[in-house]
Amino acid sequence: MEGEEQTSIWNKETVPKVMKIVSTRLSQRDLISLLLVNPCLHRTLISYPSLWLAIDLREMNNAGDRLIAALSLPRYQHVKQISLEFAQDIDDSHLEVIKNKCLDSLQGLESLNLNGCQKISDEGIEAITSCCPKLKVFSIYWNVRATDLAVKHLVKNCKYIVDLNLSGCKNLTDKTLQLVADNYQELESLNLTRCVKITDSGLQQVLAKCSFLRSLNLYALSSFTDEAYKKISVLSHLRFLDLCGAQNLSDEGLSRIAKCKKLVSLNLTWCVRVTDVGVIAIAEGCTSLAFLSLFGIVGVTDKCLEALSKFCSNTITTLDVNGCIGIKRRSRDDLLELFPHLRCFKVHS
Repeated sequence: MEGEEQTSIWNKETVPKVMKIVSTRLSQRDLISLLLVNPCLHRTLISYPSLWLAIDLREMNNAGDRLIAALSLPRYQHVKQISLEFAQDIDDSHLEVIKNKCLDSLQGLESLNLNGCQKISDEGIEAITSCCPKLKVFSIYWNVRATDLAVKHLVKNCKYIVDLNLSGCKNLTDKTLQLVADNYQELESLNLTRCVKITDSGLQQVLAKCSFLRSLNLYALSSFTDEAYKKISVLSHLRFLDLCGAQNLSDEGLSRIAKCKKLVSLNLTWCVRVTDVGVIAIAEGCTSLAFLSLFGIVGVTDKCLEALSKFCSNTITTLDVNGCIGIKRRSRDDLLELFPHLRCFKVHS
């Protein structure tokens, strides 16, 4: 009897205390596995609502059916985040079912990741966003089926987006950026990587109206002109800027961008028109810079490195000058003299 009593105390008192501490450090998949161990553990875990605010189906098979099943469970009635990144077997039909049967479960959803879900089209995006009026973060990286219509549905259904990832959505045009500019003026993060159909006109609309942007990713977009890049200077809150492959960016344009004084991370990889003049302007204007890539720029020399050391030596931790043939090799000790906090320095071989 004594042994049974100790077991009972263990199950009723000790297990819940231990699990309350341990469960917050486990992944959702581990938590679900623990539910199957025994009824006591199941009851304990289910009693903590904060553990069931996210549904993680990344890279999983049968993701559409799994999502429908999860949203049908009481423990997910207040879910805040759903990730379907590169999940398999999910398409528009699943999202229609969710709209019709699980609408209430998504009323508080704040983050939705549909990255790499290639079978979801404009219709699916309309269905799922119609369930998520409080959505703040939306990501559809590498969705080649999405068009401007998908973004039209998004801005109609979700009024509070602050983080938008449209990377790799190659069918989006300036109409999308017009919609973003008109509806998301509180936007803080925008990723337009490889959105190859957008032009100066669309970008300038966003720059004119989305003044709270802290992160702007224009990776692998070579068609913008220097005039468009100059307008980036109005983003006084900007901290992250990726201009990799900006072939038309000149020193004049970069000097204007140097007015973004809060800039912490700047990628200028393959910005082939840039020289010391532009980089020195960045060094003088952006004194909080921690990450800078000058990869592949043959027009820069040690002069820009000296300027960066003078103005940014206390902040720079990563500097990439691979392919910058005008910058001479240095020993580790020499580099640490210039940049005492440097952790990563990549120099051409």
